[in-house]
Amino acid sequence: MERYDIALLGGDARTAYMEMYFAMNGYSVICYGTENINEEEHGASYANSLKEAVEQARIVVGGIPLFKGGILYTKQEITDVTEDILFKCMREDQELFGGVISEDFAKKCEENKIYCYDFMKDEAFVIFNTIATAEGTVLEALKNQKTNLHGSSGLVLGYGRCGKVLAEKLKGMDQRVTVCGRNLNSLAQADAFGLTTLSWDDLEKQIGNYEYIYNTVPAVVLGKDLLLKIRKDALILDIASAPGGVDYAFAKEIGINALHLPGLPGKYAPKISAKAMVEYVTLMNTCA
Repeated sequence: MERYDIALLGGDARTAYMEMYFAMNGYSVICYGTENINEEEHGASYANSLKEAVEQARIVVGGIPLFKGGILYTKQEITDVTEDILFKCMREDQELFGGVISEDFAKKCEENKIYCYDFMKDEAFVIFNTIATAEGTVLEALKNQKTNLHGSSGLVLGYGRCGKVLAEKLKGMDQRVTVCGRNLNSLAQADAFGLTTLSWDDLEKQIGNYEYIYNTVPAVVLGKDLLLKIRKDALILDIASAPGGVDYAFAKEIGINALHLPGLPGKYAPKISAKAMVEYVTLMNTCA
């Protein structure tokens, strides 16, 4: 039954650009629910249904995330592809690639001999992804605040992979960057890189001093108490995964500008991100 090497499903511009790179590497591709990027076609076919796409390829590749709210993540008007429907379309020995795949879904795939690979569990890809996330965050900051980053005060909440790269980018643009976190070892590292640090215990006292607040912590850390202490002209840029780290309803109620910014690599750097995703798929097949 197989006629294609790769089935591309949904996603954003990153998934769409993957078709180009797969074709350049000699793979035949069938697409379902992918975005139209209006660039040169590379011979991909387009399925009329999920079942048609999945049945005709051994390797199935979705977006980041693979599912959003239990539905296949796509920019197209497709709302009926659930985790269960995709699983039922797949068969033993197929390979599935996507981002932020739930543990339950991955386990179900494993139990049925479907090989499941999560882009966001590959350390090299995740680190690469933080570059586009950080650069996209800088662009959103410049677009949404009527001032320069240079000389302004910025607070980065969390100093994990995203926080580290973002803080360095902001520092390079001469923003006065402070890093706040609970991990003392991380704060010591930030201090070693020349960044001002703030302990989490002192956050409530100091949070009103910053024009820009960048959240990287994947939990609601900016609740009502902290939001009430933020200056009214501050801009919150939340790059944490869904549901984000801000009480958005309360922020809106009190007039704080808070932006949730998931998927920045797909918005601002889809081509290079797609290339990295294709390289990961190709590597995993070479190693298999």
